[in-house]
Amino acid sequence: MNHFELHAAKQRAKNIAFQVIAIMGLLFALFVLLLLLFNVLKDGLSRINIQFLTSYTSRHAEQAGIIAGLVGTLYMVILTAAIAVPIGIGAAVYLEEYSKKNLLGRIIEINIANLAGVPSIVYGLLGLGLFVRWFSLDRSLLAGSLTMSLLIMPVIIIATREAIRSVPNGIREASFAVGSTKLQTIWHHILPISFPSILTGIILAISRAIGETAPLITIGALTYVTFLPKDLNSSFTILPIQIYNWVSRPQQEFQENAAGAIIVLLAFTLLLNSIAIILRNRFSK
Repeated sequence: MNHFELHAAKQRAKNIAFQVIAIMGLLFALFVLLLLLFNVLKDGLSRINIQFLTSYTSRHAEQAGIIAGLVGTLYMVILTAAIAVPIGIGAAVYLEEYSKKNLLGRIIEINIANLAGVPSIVYGLLGLGLFVRWFSLDRSLLAGSLTMSLLIMPVIIIATREAIRSVPNGIREASFAVGSTKLQTIWHHILPISFPSILTGIILAISRAIGETAPLITIGALTYVTFLPKDLNSSFTILPIQIYNWVSRPQQEFQENAAGAIIVLLAFTLLLNSIAIILRNRFSK
């Protein structure tokens, strides 16, 4: 065997070893995920019924339900998306298409990237000082949604910028060549082409917002709610806070309630993600 064949054999061995390691990592992650799902389904599947879905929380585990947390989560997600998505996409379009590539622009880009990695509890402290105390919004649904909007906005901005950047320059040049303005080019060509990738970033951001608890606990969201939010100034709770409250109790019945709420939260997240994926595939075509 000559030197070239020996080198090729070593490269093939390295490739096979890397594939084996990657497959083992994938199988380990799937095993952990399936184990967690099995434990949750085993403990909480028996609690899923109409009474559990339509009742308010209670100090008696067998009478407790998740309607307040479920509706609060739905309202918060809708309001958070309505605030964060337009602002995030608009900021990304400006930074990518209009802003100058100077020192100030680079500083803004670095800060946005850093904000995407800031712990969620920091956003909770910011929301407590800014929205709850300074703007006097108290522990309202609006204050919670604004806080969660700050949390997911950097993710939306970064994903949107990457999607816009992936559009070929030939699209822009062709649009300008037929007399389109910059706004028309962005609105009719760049955004429609990049929208599937933008929607992927929105999916990830909204999924993070659904599962976050620390920011809302920091601003004072309630853990025991026996009413539905009537307006933006109403107090509220969400499913992760309800789950946290039940998990912290020693009774086995509340542990089963928490597992049941986790199942509902997973189904709710998968439903929202499925809708977004369907829209993404439709726009991709």
